[in-house]
Amino acid sequence: MGGIEHVGYGITADLAARLPRQRKTQRAKLGLLVATMLEARRADLMDLAAALPRPTERLDMRYRWIERLSANPRLEVDAVMAPYARELLGRAAASGQRLVLILDQTQATARHQVLMLGLRVGGRALPLAWRVKETRGSVGFAEQEGLVRLVAAWLPAGAGAVLMGDRFYGSPDLILLCRSLGWDYRLRLKGDLLVTVGGGETTTGECAARGEHLLPDVGLTAREVPTNIAIVHEPDHPEPWIIAMSERPSADRAFDYGLRWGLEAMFADFESRGFGLEDSQIRHADRLARLLLVMALALHWAVSAGMWDAAVHPVPAEKNPSRLARENSPVA
Repeated sequence: MGGIEHVGYGITADLAARLPRQRKTQRAKLGLLVATMLEARRADLMDLAAALPRPTERLDMRYRWIERLSANPRLEVDAVMAPYARELLGRAAASGQRLVLILDQTQATARHQVLMLGLRVGGRALPLAWRVKETRGSVGFAEQEGLVRLVAAWLPAGAGAVLMGDRFYGSPDLILLCRSLGWDYRLRLKGDLLVTVGGGETTTGECAARGEHLLPDVGLTAREVPTNIAIVHEPDHPEPWIIAMSERPSADRAFDYGLRWGLEAMFADFESRGFGLEDSQIRHADRLARLLLVMALALHWAVSAGMWDAAVHPVPAEKNPSRLARENSPVA
């Protein structure tokens, strides 16, 4: 048994423990493909086929093996991710801190956009759920709501969450959804949005131009959805951050929005600096979503292995508990 097959066997056994009702053949194929992704580190199906340990030496047959798995409608992405997401959210919630959830999208191919909801872990993020859509623009609120409600159902009881989102997501609908779920939020707003402040109408951009920084209890858009807004402008940034938030506005809370960059690092892992998702050559949204599943499981396994290695083989600095406690404190 080669290295890829050995790792694939372990992943398959883990899938069996988490998803006992999953078809045995589907589980074995998925485990092997995740292990191959970890070895090849490429989303290009030809590269994967070249690394795939199958009895046949013909590259085209191994390629079709991967194609058939990615086209299998019985391989349900959300069902496979659910136990991994629940475990990840549970471990993060055990610290007692709010879960930082990040919503964003990225271009997967020339024709497809991926809407992703991830959890910030350390300085990065790990994927929880996603939707792939054939479009050149932003993915709409219907898909956003579906992802948010899906992940909300996976949260541990009593866990607090704060949703981070870029200007695609600073909308009254998403604010109302967060409020209905009891989530906090930091959503960046566009500069042309109508706001009602003290009974008068203006725009978010005009507020920023006038040097207004903290706007509690404003009405957003013509619907006058209640929210709070904080505006901060760093000297080296071309535009201010106009941040809608659930709590009373402050500059510190506005800077929380910077936590969303953890998802950008994760997108880089999936794309040009990692697996090379843009080179997958897949043309169908559902197949691309299943390829993302393989990559997400590979990323979860890689992170888990790194965490295990750090715990079992700590570097000298990690062997000092008091130093670790200081470095991991909220102040640090």
